[in-house]
Amino acid sequence: MLHVVKKDAPKTQEKIIVRVLAVVAALMVASIIVVFAGANPIELYIGIFQGCFGGLHRFAATIEKMVPLLVLSLGVMVAFKMRFWNIGAEGQFLMGAVGTTLVVRTLPDLPLPLMLICMIVVSFIFGAIWLMIPAFFKARFGTNETLFTLMLNYIALTLVTALQYDFWKDPAANGMPKIANLPDNALLPSASGFNLSILMAVIIVIAMYYFMNRSKIGFEIEVLGESENTARYIGINITKTVLIAALISGGLCGMVGMMQTAGVSGALSVEITGGLGFTAIIVAWLSGLRVPFIVFNSFAFAVLLQGASYIQTAFQIPGSVAEMIQAIILFFILGSEFVLQYRFVSDKSKSEVA
Repeated sequence: MLHVVKKDAPKTQEKIIVRVLAVVAALMVASIIVVFAGANPIELYIGIFQGCFGGLHRFAATIEKMVPLLVLSLGVMVAFKMRFWNIGAEGQFLMGAVGTTLVVRTLPDLPLPLMLICMIVVSFIFGAIWLMIPAFFKARFGTNETLFTLMLNYIALTLVTALQYDFWKDPAANGMPKIANLPDNALLPSASGFNLSILMAVIIVIAMYYFMNRSKIGFEIEVLGESENTARYIGINITKTVLIAALISGGLCGMVGMMQTAGVSGALSVEITGGLGFTAIIVAWLSGLRVPFIVFNSFAFAVLLQGASYIQTAFQIPGSVAEMIQAIILFFILGSEFVLQYRFVSDKSKSEVA
């Protein structure tokens, strides 16, 4: 009988080789789907590259997709570092967008600089509160944060649906279930397709790298993730550390709601997240919860998303085919992680080792 056992930590060279082979294998398998869709695989893959880097506008669109994924992944990373499984990034994203819209509706005449500060602060607070609720119950009563944060996603989605279809429905939308667009004084400044959220993301990346690798609380979060008993033994306040990590994790995810509402969509809607909260979990996990790798993988996923969007129109292929290509590549990448971390051994091999 075969058994799955954990390998020793793989070398960097092995990681690179396995992952490159995984991507190549994924492209070969995806080529079969492309051929059945009536397209040339080589031309289509070149098209993905052109869709991401074929001009300033397309590159800006790629970065636009990278920024929210990057910040969400950094937020998820903080919670995951202490083994607090935050599956609620989608909900925190939505609540940040709700907070942003609330600021604009409450204080519509604020000048742009003050409006941006208020939107950033309130979106951070709304996202943080949405995660601190399960964090408090986890620290105080030992509840399961995975289910708690997951269910809060649906509560946030239901709230936004109610706002869009009823309470904040735009009277000027001719009966369409739509929330009014944000005014110009609430939109992120932009130039050549690049908006202020890019600068915000750069600042967040630098701050989070320092926070996780140089600060006392970052050290405490990591120790707590390794061993709760060790954390108690060296005098770490468990409840305080959990709540601070939740504050930062949820707050960052909430800020993405502001970035997308004020920088991309221009209005709050139930579709604003686009599933990025769940994709961020994959990015953070594939990156080993390390900031530099999160930056790289967020860009790689953004290339995949932008490229898939471009080839739908450039090659006239159905959206489902583009999604299948994404899924195949993701499947092989995740499979490569299994190959790197585990191996199969038979009973005979185990007895020989014994």
